Amino acid sequence: MLAAEMRAQLKRKVETYNTEKGRNIGLAVVIVGNDPASQIYVRNKIKACEEVGFKSFAHYLPGDISQRRAEELVRSLAEDTAVDGILVQLPLPGHLNAQKLLGLIPAEKDVDGFSAENCGKLLLNEKGLVSCTPFGIMKLLEKYNIKIAGSNAVVLGRSNIVGKPMAMLLLNADATVTVCHSKTKNLKDICSAADIIVSAVGKAGFVTADMVKDGAVVIDVGMNRTDKGLCGDVDFENVSKKCSYITPVPGGVGPMTITMLLYNTYLAAVDR
Repeated sequence: MLAAEMRAQLKRKVETYNTEKGRNIGLAVVIVGNDPASQIYVRNKIKACEEVGFKSFAHYLPGDISQRRAEELVRSLAEDTAVDGILVQLPLPGHLNAQKLLGLIPAEKDVDGFSAENCGKLLLNEKGLVSCTPFGIMKLLEKYNIKIAGSNAVVLGRSNIVGKPMAMLLLNADATVTVCHSKTKNLKDICSAADIIVSAVGKAGFVTADMVKDGAVVIDVGMNRTDKGLCGDVDFENVSKKCSYITPVPGGVGPMTITMLLYNTYLAAVDR
């Protein structure tokens, strides 16, 4: 499993860094409120930090915290030399301005890759911290020697977290990229011509076998809770019979996302 391989390699690099610098790489995680899913995600991230030798700084804030108090915490973390990366767990309670809060994270500590500066660097194909899920998908494609240059790639979804950065990474790797969304016409025709499909729409079973050509590569980013348990955006049972590679849900892209968060934190520390 690629995620496990990368974490093992990263652990060795972190041990060397910590020894040479006389300090542990530090990741600060901020969570507001008691959202159960967010609590699970944060616990998993803290556990992953410990596994590779990071020092984690978890800040659990009450759901009714004011914007001012939340901003004060992020500013203090931005100035803290023990903190190499800052992550604010989303979603935030509705009364908080998430964009303003995230905007206080310095680009060099923005290990989620969400800042305007890091997004701009991605657009310009310059070095920066890249959104973890798309970054992980690129590592998967690289691991399995999947040809990107010259390929027709379709990205389903245009979110700032997955869809847009995914499209830019594929474009920077010389793919011909089509971004599809809820207003796209002739979706089936577009998808059935794709060599690579990345689905991040959040709809169970959205990608069906008649949308996928034989031999295509299908990356499923969806994480949908149904009566039958977790499933992705792709009708795995039927689509898997047609494609050359496909990622399962759970166990496919998800582990890579946390792995790339750790990798980004390491990069942030090295580039200080």
